[in-house]
Amino acid sequence: MSSSSSPPTTNTPPSPAGRARLQADGALALMSAFWGTTFLVVKGALGDGDPYSFVALRFCLGALALTAVARRQMLVPHTLRRGLVLGVFLFLGFVLQTVGLVSTTPSRSAFITGLYVVFVPVLGLALFRRVPRVSSWVGVVLAAVGLRYLTGAELGVGGLSSGDWLTLGCAVAYAVHILLTERYAPKTGVVALVAVQLWVVAVLSALCLPFTQVRVEWTPAFLGAVLYCGLLASAMGICVQTWAQARTTAVRVALICSTEPVFTGVFSVALGYEKLGVREWVGGGLIVLGVLVAELGGHLFERLRAGRSAMPDSVG
Repeated sequence: MSSSSSPPTTNTPPSPAGRARLQADGALALMSAFWGTTFLVVKGALGDGDPYSFVALRFCLGALALTAVARRQMLVPHTLRRGLVLGVFLFLGFVLQTVGLVSTTPSRSAFITGLYVVFVPVLGLALFRRVPRVSSWVGVVLAAVGLRYLTGAELGVGGLSSGDWLTLGCAVAYAVHILLTERYAPKTGVVALVAVQLWVVAVLSALCLPFTQVRVEWTPAFLGAVLYCGLLASAMGICVQTWAQARTTAVRVALICSTEPVFTGVFSVALGYEKLGVREWVGGGLIVLGVLVAELGGHLFERLRAGRSAMPDSVG
């Protein structure tokens, strides 16, 4: 004679950790869509000013805004230490990409920068022994291939230039920043940690000004870009990213943020700046598919594992 309990229901609500992870992923997706608009804004601003002046002004404004909110929380020793480390890698990402653009093409720069989506799981495994799920690896590969098609980069032509190598360093810096943010991101005190980072980027950018040709025209477009990128893209955006990384994984962050160039392309087409061909749409679709595979594949794995653990044992 065998007895068994009633079969487990499959529509179980997600756990609190699962809900927090979904909220974090949703916030990152919205922020990536917003960051997708900044490329068009920055492109216009750089017609009226040099990159280092723009970055210094942008991050200084964001730092001032967050300092007004965080105040004394910024002086906590561990917040200062962590913010300093994160700020250095954030600055390296910006400066290596900017300098690299001097001797590489925008499409190659966009593709190589986007390779942080590959470096995050690889460095996470090498440095912190974090093993991503199979669905995450599949998503990373799809996103990397999608970036190649979206940007149209031809890396095999003539090998890697000095600008390509600098941009590769940028991708590594962004990957390390994402990984360290996952480890450092607090449940509270996010504003203070981000404020320290923004001050580091602003100061280091200002220190670079004597070594470059400073050019700033205080046009309404330039000032608007500084306000838009400083307050929203930098201050608010990095706060959202840091808040989310206390609730989700670095690989998921890298995958979701890899959709930023997709949103840039959509906004660019909508505003009439360019037209995307089949190759670009295929690339964008592969990036989105990579995110979906990593996201839904992880949930499917969790449900299968939960279903197996809930299966009743038969009694003979």
